[in-house]
Amino acid sequence: MNNLSVFGKYLDQPRLIGHFAKAVPAILIAGGSAYTIYHVEKTPKKEKRKEFIKTIAVLTGTITCALLAPKIALKIMKNTHVHAHAHGHCHYHEHEHGAKIDFGELKEKNTKLINNFLKNNDISIEISDILNKAKEKVLKFSEIKTLFEKIWETKQGQGFLNKLIPNPENIDSKHIFSEIGRISILGLMPVLGGIAGGIIGDKLTDRDWKEKIPDKIKEGSYQYLANIFSCNIGAGVALLALEKAQITSKAARATGMIGGILLMGLVLGSTVANWVGKTFIDSFFNKKNNSERTPEVLDVSLHVDDVATVAVMSGLKWIEPALPILYSISGYRAGIGYRNG
Repeated sequence: MNNLSVFGKYLDQPRLIGHFAKAVPAILIAGGSAYTIYHVEKTPKKEKRKEFIKTIAVLTGTITCALLAPKIALKIMKNTHVHAHAHGHCHYHEHEHGAKIDFGELKEKNTKLINNFLKNNDISIEISDILNKAKEKVLKFSEIKTLFEKIWETKQGQGFLNKLIPNPENIDSKHIFSEIGRISILGLMPVLGGIAGGIIGDKLTDRDWKEKIPDKIKEGSYQYLANIFSCNIGAGVALLALEKAQITSKAARATGMIGGILLMGLVLGSTVANWVGKTFIDSFFNKKNNSERTPEVLDVSLHVDDVATVAVMSGLKWIEPALPILYSISGYRAGIGYRNG
């Protein structure tokens, strides 16, 4: 096994993913605090207090909803699966993508697995020490590499290591849109939180706060439709087409999904989002300014979360805890009601 594959195994350690997921709240709060300081520092002295309140309100709403999103998405999709199964519409997917890792349960599982392997195999002291460490700690890259160099040679060793550190699990065509639904909820929550926080911030600082609501909702719909939802749909449609064509190569799946993202997100997503803004949102608020939101460099760079989505659909579980961080950028943009210029 080459170093790249070993590095993939290192990142896919369930305990490492669990620690990363636990660190996400601290990362979001620290990042939000740092940005608030930076933003307020750049603001003219007379506007500092107002901008501080607004920024705190937007980021509080965005970060709170981003952190709640995984639990809400998992609960909604669980209920959807149970309801559909009861009516015979689909089969429940045994692997719960996005479920929180239980460290106690993981320790018990690893201890049983490792003890059984050590009992039935003649293992060196070096390997035995590494495996005993793996019962309740994250292994270093060098330790993972040593395990694969010494154990991977036998079929029994391969089976053991794949149970200790499960391979990435590709979703199949039966579960594509279920997974897209869950990931889309992860993206929607920070946007809604940003809009709510932005409205509260404006209400606390501006008399004409109601006049700013349409731009927040329009930017929120743009962020969600152009930068999140349509891209997820594009990736899903591409993956479904590849499944139907019986193309199973991971490289082909990733390339196809990225192609779907480029078509649906960059080409069609912005058009659909602007149409929704002008047809429904402007009409609802009786707003005559029908200016269109055009994609910018930051909007294009935000599609890094779509690459992460492709990775999650391809089974790279270590990327998933980062999604709330990536989606929070869209939530903030919605909360300040950003429009071109």
